[in-house]
Amino acid sequence: MTLTVKQNLAGEIRSKLAHEIETGRLSPGSSLDERALAERFSVSRTPVREAIAQLAAQNLVTVAPRQGVFVSRMTIPQLREMLELLGELEALCARYAARRMDGKERDSLQESVRACFAAAEASDTRLYIRENVRFHGLLHAGARNRYLADQVNSIHRQIRRYRANDFQTRQQMDKSAAEHERIAAAIMVADENGAQEAMAIHVPAGNIGFAEFLSRLPASFLQEEPPPSSAGFYAGN
Repeated sequence: MTLTVKQNLAGEIRSKLAHEIETGRLSPGSSLDERALAERFSVSRTPVREAIAQLAAQNLVTVAPRQGVFVSRMTIPQLREMLELLGELEALCARYAARRMDGKERDSLQESVRACFAAAEASDTRLYIRENVRFHGLLHAGARNRYLADQVNSIHRQIRRYRANDFQTRQQMDKSAAEHERIAAAIMVADENGAQEAMAIHVPAGNIGFAEFLSRLPASFLQEEPPPSSAGFYAGN
């Protein structure tokens, strides 16, 4: 097997595992076994090891000597810091969107809000998650700042696996849809301050919101102590 083929295989395995980690199919703390992965992907263990090394460089997995490989877990402070930053960046997106969205984009945003309410009324979690992604995506595009959107999306990829339980109940969906409506209402009248403030409330970074967010997480998802390499936790992002 040539080096290029091995690299391609490793890249494919890394992409598939990264997607499963980021979407929560492989939950924080889950063990990854090289032999089982090699059998699953019908390859030798060499490209699996390379894929794991790449995932470790992205802080998606942790390689623990004499213990194995595990999907990386965050500490409570790390989660809080990420959500605080996400809240600020999402709020800035909403502010810029209120300033820069054109009429067609504002119409799409209103339609997205209606779709969120419809998904909530149907208690359709999968549909609501999809419509929630659409709503925020419209804001990111409407903000007209690619670098800002890239930062927001990078953080979303890191914490998405911790937010799998966000929309499991009708109450959660109703609350989120109502907050979307307030954000959109401010944007419709180009109220930059109102849009920014409404979005700041929407992201669970405040004390009450963060406490509720933590209450929905299994204890196994959280790292009790910062890992030895925690000083470089954000280096790959």
